[in-house]
Amino acid sequence: MHSEISAQEPPMHPQTATEDHSKRNRLVIFLLLISTFIMILNETIMNVALPRLMTELDVTANAAQWLTTAFLLTMAVVIPVTGWLLQRLHTRTVFLMAMSFFSLGTLVCALAPGLGLLVVGRVVQACGTAMMMPLLMTTVITLVPPHSRGKTMGNISIVISVAPAIGPTISGIILNLLDWRWMFWLILPIALTALITGFAKLQNVTEPRKVPLDILSIPLAAIGFGGVVYGLSTIGEGGGEAAMPVWVPLAVGAVVLALFIWRQIVLGPKDRALLDLRTFRVKIFTVAVIMMGLSMMALFGMIILLPIYMQNVLGMEPLQTGLMLLPGGLTMGLLAPIVGRLFDAFGARKLVIPGAMAVCAAMWIMASFGTETALAMVLTGHILLSAGLAFLFTPLFSSSLGSLPKELYSHGSAIIGTVQQVAGAAGIALFVSIMSLRMFDAMEDGMELVPATAEGLQLAFSVGASISILLIVAGFFVRRPPDQR
Repeated sequence: MHSEISAQEPPMHPQTATEDHSKRNRLVIFLLLISTFIMILNETIMNVALPRLMTELDVTANAAQWLTTAFLLTMAVVIPVTGWLLQRLHTRTVFLMAMSFFSLGTLVCALAPGLGLLVVGRVVQACGTAMMMPLLMTTVITLVPPHSRGKTMGNISIVISVAPAIGPTISGIILNLLDWRWMFWLILPIALTALITGFAKLQNVTEPRKVPLDILSIPLAAIGFGGVVYGLSTIGEGGGEAAMPVWVPLAVGAVVLALFIWRQIVLGPKDRALLDLRTFRVKIFTVAVIMMGLSMMALFGMIILLPIYMQNVLGMEPLQTGLMLLPGGLTMGLLAPIVGRLFDAFGARKLVIPGAMAVCAAMWIMASFGTETALAMVLTGHILLSAGLAFLFTPLFSSSLGSLPKELYSHGSAIIGTVQQVAGAAGIALFVSIMSLRMFDAMEDGMELVPATAEGLQLAFSVGASISILLIVAGFFVRRPPDQR
């Protein structure tokens, strides 16, 4: 009898093991998605709150802007190091580090009595956020088979695109009903729940390997990326009142960044690079990253310019502004999983070309916004832009990482995260600077503040629309990775 049972058991064992393995992978990806969503939401939730914080903390606009600048700066400095961390440490270890940093930073922000400690809390939050995004993408591309990556990447696109889109909405609702500290008190229990769940149930899904750490590359990356992002952010804030000329951090950052790139090229073949730039030898990856950078410029420019237009030109309240931006965020969220399935079926190029055209059309619509533009037109432009970006993000993420060999997954994820931060800062700097320069010129010519602001915004959107033409051109060079054909 015993031998009969034994003879029947082996066929069932592989199936059970597969089910357990699949369950483990789903839990890992779900935890990473939820955690990353909360972190990216936190990254943009502060924008609408800055005027309130300036009043309640009695600080200037330039001082308050450090809550955003310090966050972007920390992200740009930490993300390049995560390529090495993801190779050297277990999945569970990196996750617990990231969530611990983020939870601690959120608590510090919630308890902060003044601006100084609030900035410190944001920096600690950014350390955790910088680790989580590359961890999510590396884990997904490792666990999910090529034929179904589009569906999973669609879920990641929800995180990356919807979280910053609905951040102003949530911030406006909280500020309308509660004290600003509730922006952090409401996030903290979710972050702690994710941390505790990860500690109790998260299993390792990758095998770390001993890789050397090039110590010199760390300060080069910090000064290079940090200088560029700080310089771009200072332009976006109106660098005329800054402690140093805008060109100084930009020039220093550019020179040091060139040294960092040279060192990574030299160390790459020896497997000692902090950020392995051999990823750019893969044409599919390079084209996708360029398009992703342009897309992030459009997204962050939209996040900054549209609230300025709605509040300073149309006279809307912060809560009304947040609610007006909500349909676009929901559009991206609803389309992302659909686009993921379409990518699995048809590949990238058939999606990114119409997506790029939609983004370009939306930016030209926004270039026509004036003092008397109907709200329906504003809503149409925002929804069209959101839909276009939805058709870009999922195929680009899937194509870029899916085109790399396995040993470069972590470096590819870190490069994508770095490009997102630098492109986001560049988009904000470019669009805000163009808007401000045109607005001040119009006011010097005798124009009132509101129509002058509208003219500045029209020019900024026109430049964005012109840049978005490059998205359409680049879309024709996108290819599906070989293992997904």
